[in-house]
Amino acid sequence: MRIYVTQVFVSDQLAALAFYTKILGFREKHRVPIGDDYWLTVVSPEDPDGCQLLLEPDTHPAVGVFKSALAEDGIPAASFAVDNVQTEYERLCAEGVRFVQPPQEVGGITSAVLDDSFGNLIQLIAL
Repeated sequence: MRIYVTQVFVSDQLAALAFYTKILGFREKHRVPIGDDYWLTVVSPEDPDGCQLLLEPDTHPAVGVFKSALAEDGIPAASFAVDNVQTEYERLCAEGVRFVQPPQEVGGITSAVLDDSFGNLIQLIAL
């Protein structure tokens, strides 16, 4: 068994696609129209056949409460592995990305947490 798709809820799928591809560096995998929305996924360029991240519309009434509660408590909606957290932190800061937690090491793990500007906190982690 392996993870095929995981998701983050976003308020604007196409703007989120631009952020996740142009800023974070993922690649678009699928864009299938479903009414006014899409089945819209991105993948790591390092593993194009690996786990997909679904940029899911946040229109369900429960999603707003869920996203707000996670963000208010500082809980990331997703965690992405990087080779060097400090390097990614500096690169993304230069792109205007806002971090809610700068790089820090705890128990041999370095992590930082960014705000994707769509209501999600995203953890960057290097083991």
